[in-house]
Parts: sequence; C-alpha cells; structure tokens
Amino acid sequence: MSFSSRVKDELSHQMSTARHCRIAEIAAIISLCGRVQISEDLHYCIRMHTENVAVARKYFTLLKKTFNINTDISIRRSAYLKKNKIYTVSIKADEDARRVLYATKLLHSDGEILENLDLVGNVVIQQACCRRAFIRGAFLASGSISAPEKFYHFEIVCPTEAKAKQLQDIIAAFHLDAKIVQRKKYFVVYIKEGSQIVDILNVMEAHQSLMELENVRILKEMRNSVNRQVNCETANINKTVSAAVKQIEDIRYLEDNYGLEHLPETLCEIAKERLRQPEATLKELGEAMHPPVGKSGVNHRLRKLSTLAAKLREEENYDQKNSDD
Repeated sequence: MSFSSRVKDELSHQMSTARHCRIAEIAAIISLCGRVQISEDLHYCIRMHTENVAVARKYFTLLKKTFNINTDISIRRSAYLKKNKIYTVSIKADEDARRVLYATKLLHSDGEILENLDLVGNVVIQQACCRRAFIRGAFLASGSISAPEKFYHFEIVCPTEAKAKQLQDIIAAFHLDAKIVQRKKYFVVYIKEGSQIVDILNVMEAHQSLMELENVRILKEMRNSVNRQVNCETANINKTVSAAVKQIEDIRYLEDNYGLEHLPETLCEIAKERLRQPEATLKELGEAMHPPVGKSGVNHRLRKLSTLAAKLREEENYDQKNSDD
C-alpha cells in the first residue's frame, strides 16, 4: 500500500462527532468527485465515484451517521486500467438526495444546483473544525501525497479554478501556503514543503501518517547532514593533500637548486619537517617544531618557501631565455 493510500485509510476511520463537521466533509467529497443527476420530472440523484475503497467506505458511513439514509454501492472494472476497480456510491431516493444537497448548501430553494465558493459566505465551512473536515474530505475525494522517502508533494485536484481557489483559501486559514497549477483541464492545489505537509496532515488529523512522515524527514535530514559533513571533510582533505604536494615540490626544488642549508634556520627546519611528514597537517607540523609553532606560523613559513621557489624558477626561466637568445 502506498503512503497516499495509507493516509486515506487512516482518514477513512477519522469520524467527526459533530454533525456540522460531517456535513462539511460530505460537501467536499460531493464537490470534487460527486455528480448530481436531475431527471426530466425533477428527480434528484447523487453519485460519487472513487477508485479507493476506503473513500467509498468513509462516504457511505458519513451518509449513514449524518442522515440515516440508505445508499447503493456498485463496483466495476476501470475501462482504462482493468486491474483497478471503480466504486460508485449512489443516493437514488429523491427525498434523500435533496436532504443531502440542502444540508451541504449545494441546492438552492429554487431547485438550482449551485455551490457557494466564498470562504466567508459559505455557512458549511464557517468554523475551523468544519474547515478541517472539508480539507479532509477534499483530500479523500481527489488528493494524493508522495512517498516521503522520495520527495515531498501534497496535492488535491480540482475540476475548476474557482474550486481550487476556494480550497487554497481554506488551507490558508490554517497559515499554510498552498499553490495552484493548471494540469491539462484540471487545477491542482499543491504543497511541496515538507514542514507544511506535516502541518496539513495535522490539520486533517492524520496523526499516525504525520508521525511516519516526521520520522522519514528526521532520517533524511540526518543523512543529508552527514553527507554534507563528509563532503566538507573530503574537500578539506583534498585541499590539504594538494597543498602538501605543492609544498614538497617547492622544497625539493629549493633543495636541488639552492640548498636547504642556505635557508634561514626557521625555514630550513620547517622544510625538513615537511619532507619527513608529507601527509601531516599544519597543526601536526607545528607541534613537531622546537619550540612548537602555531598553524598560522607554519603556514607563513611554508608560504615563504613557496615564494622563494617561485622566485628561483623565474630567475631560471629568465636565464634560460637569455641563453637561448
């Protein structure tokens, strides 16, 4: 089972005790994956389609607990992916369908199906608890979340831009910054930041999934921290080794072309110690001096040796050029 399926399975068992919260969750499910059918004789029927059995079970339970109505459940194979099943939960009785539509504010007194997408004016989502329930229902209906081991991505697919904006505003009420992007003919409300996905799971009250994601985040952050430290140490080692190789080349050049015995005592001492300890750090070289020398002092002496070697090379090249002329 994918992480997204596990989240939906957990949410399918999350049942609000308050009737108004259950109505808000039903409203979101119908809004995003429901269909209202009206016959010529004005008979109303509501159908909800989903490929997730947990979502079908939750919707069925919500309707039973909230309205005590009977629903029909049918199962068929997907025409595109034959291994997938499509679950349809239908409210076929006209009276029951009208009760649900009136309660969710999807049916006006004049019989017109019209959804109030205003955050302030929609009485279904006036309270914070109802907004939580609405987001939960929206995610169950058409949401998904990536496996946190791979990357962080939370999204809910909406059929229209207006619904996407409404959902974005509801999520923003919890101080979360969701974005909207158009994908073909749909509009996707998404969150990509790991900490905000943790927060949206908390808003939906998916606490078990939240802990699972947090554990993965901690492991990933620890692994990244270790990798950064290892990379930093590796770079420092490479830098130290490269510097040591250059220092030894300069000292060998001075030994062959100038003679270490002609160097000042402090430079001669550090040159010989570098030759004895080609892999030593500046600190280790300084500790081997008598008396000991600090890292900056060792670095200063080695730079003087390199400067002297560079000067001798320039003189040698100058003399060689003049002799060739």
